[in-house]
Amino acid sequence: MNDDHGHVPSAPTRPGAGRPVAEGDAAAAPAHAMTLAELFGDGAEADTVEGLDEKLRQAYFWMVNHAIISPHYDVEFTDPTRPGLDLPIGDSGLRVTLPSDQSYSSFVLLPLLTFAVRGRCLLVGGPGRGKTSSALLMGLLAGYSLQEVRRAVQHGHPQLTVQDMFGTPLPRDLVAAESLAEIDVAWRTWLGMRVKIVDEYNRIPTRTQSALLTVLADSYVEVFDQLYETPPAAWYLTANDDAGGGTYQVVDALRDRIDVVVRALSFNPRFLGDLVERLETGRHPEAAVPESVIFSHAEHDALHRAVLAVPLPRPVRRRLEYFASQLEVLPEAGWQVEYRTKDTARLAAVDVHDLLASGGARDPYADIGMQTLTGLSVRALQSLVVYAKAMAFFRGNAEVSVEDVAAVLPFVLHDKLQPDLDAVAFEEEGRAALRTDRVSWIRDLFATACREYERESLDDIDPVGEILATLDRGLDGVPAEEVRRRLSRIEGILRAWAHATKPHGHVVDDALALKYAHQRYSSYLRWLEVR
Repeated sequence: MNDDHGHVPSAPTRPGAGRPVAEGDAAAAPAHAMTLAELFGDGAEADTVEGLDEKLRQAYFWMVNHAIISPHYDVEFTDPTRPGLDLPIGDSGLRVTLPSDQSYSSFVLLPLLTFAVRGRCLLVGGPGRGKTSSALLMGLLAGYSLQEVRRAVQHGHPQLTVQDMFGTPLPRDLVAAESLAEIDVAWRTWLGMRVKIVDEYNRIPTRTQSALLTVLADSYVEVFDQLYETPPAAWYLTANDDAGGGTYQVVDALRDRIDVVVRALSFNPRFLGDLVERLETGRHPEAAVPESVIFSHAEHDALHRAVLAVPLPRPVRRRLEYFASQLEVLPEAGWQVEYRTKDTARLAAVDVHDLLASGGARDPYADIGMQTLTGLSVRALQSLVVYAKAMAFFRGNAEVSVEDVAAVLPFVLHDKLQPDLDAVAFEEEGRAALRTDRVSWIRDLFATACREYERESLDDIDPVGEILATLDRGLDGVPAEEVRRRLSRIEGILRAWAHATKPHGHVVDDALALKYAHQRYSSYLRWLEVR
């Protein structure tokens, strides 16, 4: 490892990466790109955001080259002009993929993207894998001193109370106050920081977990009737067991607020020499973070806004819609179309697997919903979109690509999608390992959904999308005759599906979308007829 561990090379980390362009350089921008002045308003803001994608990449490469020994490239990308290599090793089914485009370590990259989007990242893995050290580096990137970050880490333990974690009422007020409103609370300093770290959160008592949930979900904490509103922040939680083990079971609502789950991959002994060098020299990377990769408060704010401004083009959004539609539908769970979902079965305490197994009309391989016990919540989809935008921004892309979505999807949905381990698809030769390899299983689900989407040519054939786009343009001034024509078209599409279409998830969701449009037009038509 290079001894100059505080040095950041000046060479571009990703030559040719697209980016928003400065005012006056619009001719060099892609057709879908916007100038910085258009994106952020005034010139001062544009100056702040210029080059933040490069700075984010410099921070990543400094961490993987000098701070965190993680020689893994499990977030793979392929250059469409240069196919990668997929090589077998031995006869046990082991294969090594050599990507043809710049690829990354999830253990470093996903926490960094969490920093950019101010999300909530859970780092899981055995003791001594570097989970807390990785989180500490995120605090240092925010400009805090090492002492400030270490003092701000909240260490979970069975005796941790709400007051220990968030703030203590002043003793003189406890004695003299005649009402709770008169009690001042000495709030903990970490609540006001832009990076918050909770170590071993699954060792926190349930009552304290509930208070932590309020801070995560609603950005405030209450002690003795006093409120403290916390600023936007990137959250890092660690656990030695991602299955909820520990001293206390993690509250489901708290787990649901986590945006992304990252595993600490095993240490490769081939890099033991780097550990030896650190021991012999007494070098601590966290004590030598280069100034050039530290983000000021203004830069952190601008970074967040720049990520959210990355466009999500329609072809990518449609594939994501198709993927999500496959997961929730469960025809055997109800009569009315709105209730034919896995949620209906769970709320009725009925085994989802038994209902899936009884449905003979669905393909157990191509229909990915046959492999899951759950669907996706609105919160999960929001997290997925935000992290896909962050990945595109990090890679220097002007808009989100399918590859960006595929790269972050397994980590965002790691705890959101529950596999049906008894599903037929896992019995297929070579697929048994997907029962335990959650990341690869979710990647395979998305890849399968994308293949089915393209097989059905849904980019070119989308009458439901056309109907919704027309409706979104508004109803002001639309005559009754035109409304009747649009209603007839909706009814005609649904009639055509009676025998020609299998009731896969996207068909059910499209039917519900058509029902929504039909109701909007019907209500408007009644208003036209009685006014």
